[in-house]
Amino acid sequence: MNDLHQMAHDARLAAWTLAASDIDTRNAALLAMADELEARQADIFAVNKADLAKAEQDHLAAPLLGRLKFAEEKLAAVTAGLRALAGLPDPIGQTTLSRELTEGLKMYRITCPIGVIGVIFESRPDALVQIASLALKSGNAVLLKGGREAINTNRALCDALRAAAEKVGLPADFAQLLETREDVAAMLKEDTLIDLIIPRGSNEFVRYIMDNSRIPVLGHADGVCHVYVDKAADLDMAVSIAVDSKTQNVAVCNAMETLLVHRDVAAAYLPKLLPALQAKNVKVLGDETVQSIIPVLPATEEDWHAEYLDYTLSIKVVDSLDEAIAHINRYGSHHTDAIVTADEAAAQAFLTRVDSAGVYHNVSTRFADGFVYGFGAEVGIATGKIHARGPMGLEGLTTYKYKLLGSGQLMAEMKNGTRQYTHVLLNEDCPL
Repeated sequence: MNDLHQMAHDARLAAWTLAASDIDTRNAALLAMADELEARQADIFAVNKADLAKAEQDHLAAPLLGRLKFAEEKLAAVTAGLRALAGLPDPIGQTTLSRELTEGLKMYRITCPIGVIGVIFESRPDALVQIASLALKSGNAVLLKGGREAINTNRALCDALRAAAEKVGLPADFAQLLETREDVAAMLKEDTLIDLIIPRGSNEFVRYIMDNSRIPVLGHADGVCHVYVDKAADLDMAVSIAVDSKTQNVAVCNAMETLLVHRDVAAAYLPKLLPALQAKNVKVLGDETVQSIIPVLPATEEDWHAEYLDYTLSIKVVDSLDEAIAHINRYGSHHTDAIVTADEAAAQAFLTRVDSAGVYHNVSTRFADGFVYGFGAEVGIATGKIHARGPMGLEGLTTYKYKLLGSGQLMAEMKNGTRQYTHVLLNEDCPL
C-alpha cells in the first residue's frame, strides 16, 4: 500500500473507534488538546515565525500573511474554541425521529458520524485546529491538507492534537496531515476509504476537485459578499456596518467585496462613507454614478465578480431593492449578504429572495462564522445546498442511520395481513 492509501486505511480504523467512543472521552480529548497547545506554544510560535519569514521572502500578500500568523491571540482563540466545543452536546447518537411501524416494532432515526473526511484548506493554521476538533467531537477521522506556506506550523499543531487524543485513549490517526499536491491527487482516488471531501477555496478549485474524484464533494467556495444600503437606511449605521464588513478582517470569506447603494440616498451616503474607508486605507472603485458623487477609480464588470481579500471595495448605485437583489443573485457567491434598512417589508423581501447561505438585516457580514453562531467552530462555510449550508459545525459533520427494534416481526406477516402497519409517531429516544 502507498503512503496515502495507508493513511486513509488508518483513518478508517480511527473513525470506527471514534464512532463507538463515549462523549466524555471525546470531550476530555478536546480539553487535552487545549492544554497541549498551550504547553507547546513556544515551539509552535517559533515554527510559525519561520513560516512567516519564508512567506515574506516569497512576497506573500500582506492580508495572507495576517492569515498565516499564529501567535498569542490566535492561540487564545483556538484554545477557547476547544473548551467551548467540549461544552456542547454530543452531536451523535441523537434520536431525531421515532415511530412505531407495527405493534412491537419501533423505528429510530439516529445521528451518526460521516466517517473519514478529507479537508483541503487555505494557509490559516487556526483552521486546522478548528477542523480537527470538530471532526473528533462528531466522531469523524480527518485527513488535512493546508497551504504550503503553513507547513511547519501545521505539523506542530497536528502533532499536538494527535498527542492529546492519545493521552485519553483515542487513536492519534483521527487526524493526519497531507503535505503535497501529490498527496491530494492520491486522496481523491480513495473512494472506498474516504466518505467526503471538503475543499475550501475558489469556485474553480472546488470544481477541479469535483471533476477529479468519485468521492462526494461538499464545496466551500469563495465569498463575494454584499451589503445593500436601502433608501430607508440609517446612514450612520450603514457607514459603520459597511466599514466593519469590509475592514474588520479583509482576508476572510465573509468580508464584504461589493457595496450596493440605493440611488435615493447615494448623494448623502457616499460622502459620509468615503472618509471612513480612506481612514482604513481602502481602495474604492465605483460605477459611473458613484464616480460622479465621490472621487474613486472606475469599476469594471470583472469587479462585480471579484473576491479581493484585500483593502479594495467596489461600489454600485442601484435604482431599487429589486435591482439590488438581482445583482446579488447574479454576481454573488451565495455566501453572506446584508441589507441595511429601517423598512421591515424591504428587509423581509431581501431575506426571502436573496439566494445565499446567510442573509442579514442591519448587521455586518463578518458575523458569518461557526463560533459566532455557537457551533464551537466551523469546518468552513458551505455555499451549496446539500447536505450542509452556511457555517458547517458539528451538525454538518453528521449523517444518520435507522435502527429498527423488533421482537420477531416478519414481512410475510405484513403481506398476508396477520399484522397491520400502525405508523404511530413516538416521542422517545432509542434505548440501544
